[in-house]
Amino acid sequence: MTRHFLRDDDLTPAEQAEVLEHAARLKKDPFGHQPLGGPRTVALIFDKQTLRTQASFSAGIAELGGYPMTVDGRLAGIGERESVEDVARVLGRQAAIIVWRTGPQAKIDAMAAHAGVPVVNALTDDFHPCQLLADLLTIREHKGTLAGLTVAFVGDGACNMGNSWLLAGATAGLHVVVGSPEGYQPSVDIVARATDIAAGTGGSVRVVADPAAAVAGADVVVTDTWVSMGTEDQAETRLAALAPYSLTAGLLAQAKPDAIVMHCLPAYRGKEIDAAVLDGPQSVVWDEAENRRHAQKAILDWLWERA
Repeated sequence: MTRHFLRDDDLTPAEQAEVLEHAARLKKDPFGHQPLGGPRTVALIFDKQTLRTQASFSAGIAELGGYPMTVDGRLAGIGERESVEDVARVLGRQAAIIVWRTGPQAKIDAMAAHAGVPVVNALTDDFHPCQLLADLLTIREHKGTLAGLTVAFVGDGACNMGNSWLLAGATAGLHVVVGSPEGYQPSVDIVARATDIAAGTGGSVRVVADPAAAVAGADVVVTDTWVSMGTEDQAETRLAALAPYSLTAGLLAQAKPDAIVMHCLPAYRGKEIDAAVLDGPQSVVWDEAENRRHAQKAILDWLWERA
């Protein structure tokens, strides 16, 4: 059966560890493994704005020996000009793998159901699993391990990054604490699923309203933009509600002294994170951005081997 990577819990704990180990090997020898040689085509579909996703997938596919075929989702009109199912059937005959950055999770689920080739979620409204692989790879590099560490995610816990941190963090055996105000906390379904996963990995999940309590004793502190694609019309309300969760030097001081700071970018200095923190010595955001390439190469290769 064709494997896909549509949400973080599509990988078991053992599979996630295998992909991360492979990513570390690929990073050490970027051009030594080219399973997509031919070159085989990987379709990259972008319905939403992109910088790191397009750059890292394009570079990574080329390093794997493949050809990144970029499709402008707005021109293709997927789901409008023609159905997701029909597009899936067409692209599945042109590409070895399909990568899609889109909105509703149901769209990428439909693509996977009809493409006949592996489909990778490059971001949806609900999940950002490739970013989490990069984040976990970055933590491994800086902390030497994953299981048993505490990660605090502060801000909008109901966003795709909050969801993915709960699922992927639990899968890795992390203790994930989400600090968010009422109305911005992750859904009970996501928390329940992450709790189930954590029961088998030794990790844990917790949702709190107090940002200082969320960050207290954390090994890793994570935030994300508060006004993302599709929520621009809510900017004033969101900024007011989330202001106490800004990752300032004072809030970071509640974490362990050697805690690292992560942000998937783009970042808005002075809003969800202070410039002194984003650009400071505890920040690993540029390593995190680079690691998108290595982690994505690993999941592409892993899926291709099972296609």
